[in-house]
Amino acid sequence: MIRGLSAALRETPYHLIITPHFSDTPALDPVAHIVRNRMADGLLFSRTQPSDDRVKFLMENDFPFVCHGRTELATPHPFVDYDNYAFAYRAARSLIEAGCRKLFIILPPDRFTFCQHMRHGFMTAVREEGIAFEIASGVTLDSKSEAVRAVVFEAMARADRPDGFICGGEVSALSVMSAAYDHDLAIGRDIRLVAKQTSGLFDEIRPKIETIYEDLSEAGNIMGRLLLKRIAGHAPIEELQVLQTV
Repeated sequence: MIRGLSAALRETPYHLIITPHFSDTPALDPVAHIVRNRMADGLLFSRTQPSDDRVKFLMENDFPFVCHGRTELATPHPFVDYDNYAFAYRAARSLIEAGCRKLFIILPPDRFTFCQHMRHGFMTAVREEGIAFEIASGVTLDSKSEAVRAVVFEAMARADRPDGFICGGEVSALSVMSAAYDHDLAIGRDIRLVAKQTSGLFDEIRPKIETIYEDLSEAGNIMGRLLLKRIAGHAPIEELQVLQTV
């Protein structure tokens, strides 16, 4: 994403400054600090929540921003997002059509909007076919890889083990592959896996698995270009909302 942002801001008078946010502090704190101290002309941030305090604060202060992810706020605002509903739906349909009879999905943390989108897409697909499913309990896409592997390993040990896995991240997909290997289960024969890919990692991993690509570099580039429009103040909000298709 940084590469795309940098490309969008190249040949402009603006510079990209990265401000860290620590998980033990409110996400609003660094945003409020930047705005109140006039430390930037615009803001970009990610991992939005349905009722995101950062979005509400920035709109109340009429401060230019673009977020990566949507909210459920009534007032329209600039965003770039990936269609996670379509990702989960397409992944589930692909596994079902390949013959899988029980699907297992690892979701993002509940507090993020894209968790709801992924869950909705997944549940739509499994309900259409009426097949068994399982949503990972106790771990998310943010969990450590060994924790994800332990949960998946336990699921694979059961008599009614899932035979189709959906991972919204590359690390969680590697954990699934590791658990399958330790159970002597072959990818593509005993179980199937669909993962969201954001790098070239799975191009070099064997056995090959099915992936669906999310272009983070493109997302960063779009965010940068939309923010420049928002700073200029000429574009209507409807032109500052982009949903990347699957």
